[in-house]
Amino acid sequence: MTTILAYPFKNLPTTSKWALRFAIRPLSCSSQLRAAPAVQTKTKKTLAKPNIRNVVVVDGVRTPFLLSGTSYKDLMPHDLARAALTGLLHRTSVPKEVVDYIIFGTVIQEVKTSNVAREAALGAGFSDKTPAHTVTMACISANQAMTTGVGLIASGQCDVIVAGGVELMSDVPIRHSRKMRKLMLDLNKAKSMGQRLSLISKFRLNFLAPELPAVAEFSTSETMGHSADRLAAAFAVSRLEQDEYALRSHSLAKKAQDEGLLSDIVPFKVPGKDTVTKDNGIRPSSLEQMAKLKPAFIKPYGTVTAANSSFLTDGASAILIMAEEKALAMGYKPKAYLRDFMYVSQDPKDQLLLGPTYATPKVLEKAGLTMNDIDAFEFHEAFSGQILANFKAMDSDWFAENYMGRKTKVGLPPLEKFNNWGGSLSLGHPFGATGCRLVMAAANRLRKEGGQYGLVAACAAGGQGHAMIVEAYPK
Repeated sequence: MTTILAYPFKNLPTTSKWALRFAIRPLSCSSQLRAAPAVQTKTKKTLAKPNIRNVVVVDGVRTPFLLSGTSYKDLMPHDLARAALTGLLHRTSVPKEVVDYIIFGTVIQEVKTSNVAREAALGAGFSDKTPAHTVTMACISANQAMTTGVGLIASGQCDVIVAGGVELMSDVPIRHSRKMRKLMLDLNKAKSMGQRLSLISKFRLNFLAPELPAVAEFSTSETMGHSADRLAAAFAVSRLEQDEYALRSHSLAKKAQDEGLLSDIVPFKVPGKDTVTKDNGIRPSSLEQMAKLKPAFIKPYGTVTAANSSFLTDGASAILIMAEEKALAMGYKPKAYLRDFMYVSQDPKDQLLLGPTYATPKVLEKAGLTMNDIDAFEFHEAFSGQILANFKAMDSDWFAENYMGRKTKVGLPPLEKFNNWGGSLSLGHPFGATGCRLVMAAANRLRKEGGQYGLVAACAAGGQGHAMIVEAYPK
């Protein structure tokens, strides 16, 4: 069949009927910004499994998430990661010596600290006998760090894990061109003045052109923003719908910030600067102001703009997870259980950002749950268009049958349960750190709203995705 995103909406083949099949209720800002009532849930079964250890979240923290190029711009990634680890130690009072293993996620690595988990752990005062490693899986790197920890605990290898993630977009590595790198390496190996002069004679000015970190998919050479624009067009998501959703995210984040609900944030004293206490990317605007922005990727007719996209962000997060019996023996009252999780991957060209659509039904089936059982949804917001396209795909029997091999759709997450304290569009998205923020948002919302099950989901570069069930710990 013709690929989903090969055409703009108006040129889609009539046999696919995308535009006719994908309709979503309008996102009225006024109606969606009302305070959501506390979730009223019936007593549900627990998701504990026989002969498998329960893994619990004791607590989690993050530094304030800041726009790149602001207060964190002179730091290195391990500085932010160390701040998250130190904040976690202060928040939980966990003795450093009981931590068996530390795992961090990151995406764009600082070459001096490629294993940033280890460098941050040493900087935060952990024993040099505590192993640490770093994982990378694009925007679900922290998710991978957490689930790796879950596996170590569930298998009995460890009792106490610290997982987290970090990203510093203010100072990404910029390399010399490959020609220049080769010339310098060859010069280093040259043994005579003649060899050196011969190599230098090959130098050309264009060797000095820098090589920036790739902002495009390696396999497709397409930027994620461009893909998001095509995805929005394929699912008939309008510019207005995207702007309305982005406004919702910023408005809910501002409300949560003002009400002190973003309790996972720990203040961070930036060396030589003031103490940072809150996220600085939350900026509720108006639909009129947002409408003035020009398309950022597909010009002049695209619908993805700076206002309805997540922004480049600096930040770090950390979460303390334990075997339940270990946490209780140490006197902790956990916040949540980490239950079933699922990783998925699909076509990185036409389905780059549809990870939540594919992962959600699989993880629900694995856990024996339905969408109606979920009390708090926390999805990563890369772009408004990405979220709304996933909504339409999840609510389509046709998409489920033709692209997912499923008989029926999984269903649409109710907006009154969805990202109620803001999301990546407003809070920020440090690539390697967002996963822990999602889990803590779900855990904290369940405690406050009285729900039992949360669903965390995210898309990632490479056409990958992740979903996890978070279960509230009994009060």
